[in-house]
Amino acid sequence: MKTPLVSIITINYDTPAVTASLLKSLSLLDYPNWEVIVVDNASPKHSSINLKKQFPFIKHISSPHNVGFAGGNNIGLHFAKGEYIFLLNNDTEVTPGLVSKLVAYLQQDATCAIACPKIKYYSLPDTIQYAGSIGLHPLTSRSHNIGYLQKDEGQFNDTRQTDQPNGAAMMIPRRLLEQVGIMSEAFFLYYEELDWAARFKQSGFKVCYVGSAEVFHKESVSTGIGSPFKTAYLYRNRLLFIRRNYKGWRYLIAALFFISVSTPAHICKHALQGQWQHSKAIALALRWNLRNKANKEPLIHSSSLVHQLTPDSA
Repeated sequence: MKTPLVSIITINYDTPAVTASLLKSLSLLDYPNWEVIVVDNASPKHSSINLKKQFPFIKHISSPHNVGFAGGNNIGLHFAKGEYIFLLNNDTEVTPGLVSKLVAYLQQDATCAIACPKIKYYSLPDTIQYAGSIGLHPLTSRSHNIGYLQKDEGQFNDTRQTDQPNGAAMMIPRRLLEQVGIMSEAFFLYYEELDWAARFKQSGFKVCYVGSAEVFHKESVSTGIGSPFKTAYLYRNRLLFIRRNYKGWRYLIAALFFISVSTPAHICKHALQGQWQHSKAIALALRWNLRNKANKEPLIHSSSLVHQLTPDSA
């Protein structure tokens, strides 16, 4: 097997200790040819710049603005040299064959644009988070992870086309990325990888699940489990995704359901549980979509920053 360069890109936001654990785990990889790009997304308290001292092999980029998951990764892409790009959450830890098995699959399937490994919970290493995905429901626009919370007994060690990727770990061939383009930064956080996958699919490419490759995920380290912040962006971007990717009757049905059924139902549900900040977050997410009808990219975009940036020295 050829060993083309793989660019591993990860984003730090106020969690350098978590990022350090990922970087330490990279020593386990059995794949010999990779580089690492760490993008610090304008961390307000805990930048990852000092990781250069402990891990001198990394290319560290400090963004002056927090441009979200998509923007941070897009900055990393600007500095990546690899034939394959591996977007990897900083709250993951790798297994030895993770990179080699994803590269091997992409080398033999030229129609696969995004390859994702099996994702298991770091705190429950025998429990699956993602083994592929069942596509977005026509009403709720939510996807369902195959194997979710099941014990891993090898039942999902297969390789197959799947409906949706998981943004925690995605490998993309550079040649296809150059055809389709970078992730949209209109989302900031959540749903951007699903929007990206939709664009790849529209260009005739596939999303694939490679069950022989595994990664461990420390779910929601950065945003907090069940935080109003997470709620706000999930609801904001679910409707944004519908607006960007659905057409005709599918758009009308999904948008009407989201606005007239899902949104009021969840506002009431959180209110009855005394979770007023979550109710407010959902209402604000709907208002944002009503006020931002043009689906525009944000004013501060990674493309306006990259030419000002250079890798940080130790």
